[in-house]
Amino acid sequence: QVQLVESGGGLVRPGGSLRLSCATSGFTFGIHPMSWYRQAPAKARELVARITSGEGTVYVDSLKGRFTISKDDPKSTVYLQMNNLQPNDTALYSCKLLRWGQEFWGRGTQVTVSS
Repeated sequence: QVQLVESGGGLVRPGGSLRLSCATSGFTFGIHPMSWYRQAPAKARELVARITSGEGTVYVDSLKGRFTISKDDPKSTVYLQMNNLQPNDTALYSCKLLRWGQEFWGRGTQVTVSS
C-alpha cells in the first residue's frame, strides 16, 4: 500500500526557513517522479517543484532560488528546503507520487508564515 506522509511544517516568521519531508513506503522509491504542491486558502493547488528519478528538477519560476527539492533514495524520502519564507508562502504543502500514470497524495503539512 502506497503511503506518503509529510512533516516539517509549522509557524515561521517572514525571512525564516523550513525543511519539509515526505516519507514514503509501499512502492519502489527512486524510479518515479515526486512532486511538492501547495494550496493556499481560497486558491487552486499549484506545483512547487518536481524531482525525477535521475534527480532532474523543475521549479515554479517564482520560487526558483528560494526553494530546493531533493531526495534520499535509501530513506525513500523527498525533501523541500524553503528559505526566505514570506506570508504568501502560507499554504498546505503536499507531496505527490506519479506512478505509471496514477497519482498518490499525502495529507499535507501546514506552513504558516506570519510575524
